[in-house]
Amino acid sequence: MPDDHKEETRLRAVVDTAVDGVILIGARGDVLMFNPACERLFGYSRDEVIGQNVKVLMPSPFHEEHDAYLENYNRTGERKIIGIGRKVVGRRKDGSTFPMDLSVGEAIQEGASIFVGIIHDLTERERNERKVAEAAARLRAVVDTAVDGVILIGSRGDIQMFNPACERLFGYSREEVIGQNVKILMPAPFHDEHDHYLENYHRTRDPKIIGIGREVVGRRKDGTTFPMDLSVGEAEQHGEPIFVGIIHDLTDRKRTEEQLVQAQKMETVGQLSGGIAHDFNNLLTVMIGNAELLAEKLRARPDLRQFCETVINAGERGAELTRRLLAFSRRQALQPVTIECGKLVEGMRVILRRTLREDIEIETTIDRQLAQAFADPAQLESAILNLALNAQDAMPDGGTLTISATNATLDPRYQDEHPEVLPGGYVLIQVTDDGTGMPREVRERVFEPFFTTKEVGKGSGLGLSMVYGFIKQSNGHVAIYSEPSLGTNVKLYLPIAKLQSPAVAPEETEQETPRGSGTVLVVEDDPFVRGYAVGSLESLGFRVVVASDGREALVKLASHGAEIDILFSDVVMPGGISGWELAERAQELKPGLRILLTSGYPLETMNSRVPHMTRWSILNKPYRKTDLGRRLSQILESS
Repeated sequence: MPDDHKEETRLRAVVDTAVDGVILIGARGDVLMFNPACERLFGYSRDEVIGQNVKVLMPSPFHEEHDAYLENYNRTGERKIIGIGRKVVGRRKDGSTFPMDLSVGEAIQEGASIFVGIIHDLTERERNERKVAEAAARLRAVVDTAVDGVILIGSRGDIQMFNPACERLFGYSREEVIGQNVKILMPAPFHDEHDHYLENYHRTRDPKIIGIGREVVGRRKDGTTFPMDLSVGEAEQHGEPIFVGIIHDLTDRKRTEEQLVQAQKMETVGQLSGGIAHDFNNLLTVMIGNAELLAEKLRARPDLRQFCETVINAGERGAELTRRLLAFSRRQALQPVTIECGKLVEGMRVILRRTLREDIEIETTIDRQLAQAFADPAQLESAILNLALNAQDAMPDGGTLTISATNATLDPRYQDEHPEVLPGGYVLIQVTDDGTGMPREVRERVFEPFFTTKEVGKGSGLGLSMVYGFIKQSNGHVAIYSEPSLGTNVKLYLPIAKLQSPAVAPEETEQETPRGSGTVLVVEDDPFVRGYAVGSLESLGFRVVVASDGREALVKLASHGAEIDILFSDVVMPGGISGWELAERAQELKPGLRILLTSGYPLETMNSRVPHMTRWSILNKPYRKTDLGRRLSQILESS
């Protein structure tokens, strides 16, 4: 018996010091033992529960279940929960509940069954599990809603996670790629590089691309490729390395970069073209003017005068080329008015029918609710004519040319792809042909001046560049779509007209060159142009004082101011004093001085930068003696 007592004492010590609750229950559900851990778990003292039915430790929904179990056990001996652990809910003295793991064992005491319950509190574990689950849910939400692709790759290159952004980027569903090698998302040329990297990593643990981003190429399900930025991170899972890839689609950025480079290139070429046109206009002024003067001297020799007329005609053709260059560089003088584009397009149809070959069918489509555009109608007609002639060349065996005019809206999303475009309403004129089309490398250069795919002598290469410059200078937008064998579509977006528009300046009528009197101060840095201007003015009856730049002109004004009636100055000159600055300072020295400015650039386009220039008369180069004499006569009469 002493040994039995010692054994009972040891068992009691184990039960009383156990971290988990130990409860002894009789065959009818009465509590026979309740250890200190149970007291802490349930909030009852041992004396409060001994003899009570165990249901006191259960929430009410479980009472009937417990009664049914005991009844079935006592009737049939079936042991449904004996020897296993299961998750149940306990009820504390204060009525609160908590999760617990209950393991039930059975023993026989004095011929009757008793049950031993081992109770483990799951509150902390469930709290931790809940935190883990919440963190996982937050992480999953971040991954699933991320704009960039997130992919998890195993140590052997197998795909373990593929978020919705990846599905959109690559065109695969998650189920199609999970378990597949990541090479399925790469073009074939990159497969060997990937295998080499993984082999080297497993051999040396050298993380060559870990923690950095690099530009690579992705392959979609349909076989197309796209540029992407790939950042790779490394983690460990079950003792094995795993790789997390963050994928950012670079398609839009690349498109924007290409458009920016193209815009910068076009701007640079435009500035160069404008400069060439300016210098060329100086030369044309000398050529046309001197040929005209020579023709006057040769009135008695019509055979020789014919050569002068030929030079003048050639010079006029050169002047037309410079106008096209200035159109591309957006420095031509426009006369925008409110245009009913529907009537203009229908009028162009008549002109084109007489101009194009008979095997070209012309169709027009006009929106009945078409808004009015604000642009230069002559330049718009010229643009449509240029596009139609190009379309004819693209249809050597005949075809259909379609010209349509509709309302259109360019929204901010379109501006994201074309940063130079202002969102808003436009009148859209489309010129479409079903001709040969053009490949991408040609399409990207069609608006560059002097670029042409035609044979030598078949075109100047300035037609489309003129269209480009006119539309851009009109605050519009131009886009071209073309594929080989599918034809070409050119879209001209013109701004919608406001309530008012400036009137077109009336054309000057032909009249006899007037004679002049008085003294003109000629300021011109180009010696050839200066010589022509002096000769023309003297032949018109003017006295002339000459200066090569603004500083010299101010000196001449100071010394000859009383006798000088008119200042005739180039605008763009070396020496730090421009023509309009000279005009302002000259009028301060002599308030009644008349001003006439000239330049190879159309000065009307400079008015936005120098608004006060509008109070001075303007003569564009190249000019003829008749133009110069008439303008000086107008200035003298108006003054």
